[in-house]
Amino acid sequence: MIAGVRYVHTNLVARDWRRMAAFYQNVFGCTPIGPQRDYAGSLLEEATGIVDAKLKGVHLKLPGFDDDGPTLEIFQYEPSVKVASTTLNQPGFAHIAFAVASVEEALATVLSHGGSQ
Repeated sequence: MIAGVRYVHTNLVARDWRRMAAFYQNVFGCTPIGPQRDYAGSLLEEATGIVDAKLKGVHLKLPGFDDDGPTLEIFQYEPSVKVASTTLNQPGFAHIAFAVASVEEALATVLSHGGSQ
């Protein structure tokens, strides 16, 4: 095992990072932490393999954790690529789970803020 390993964040790539961040803030009480990200240049191109890559975004502190806890890292890339729809049984990211007091109330809140079933 790697010494000192600790879970730090999950990265979500959005078409509109501000809209996605607002959703997690308004629905789940996540709060911005650290500066907004605004990256471009040769180091980003090297790291991503994307020519002329630019990204903007934010880290959101997850509810129930202090400032040193894991975050949601929400980024928006330029250029952006449209992808075909995915299915639940396709390898890759599937979901994020939050514990709630009432699933029915949580679902209503998610749907009223633009989420879907």
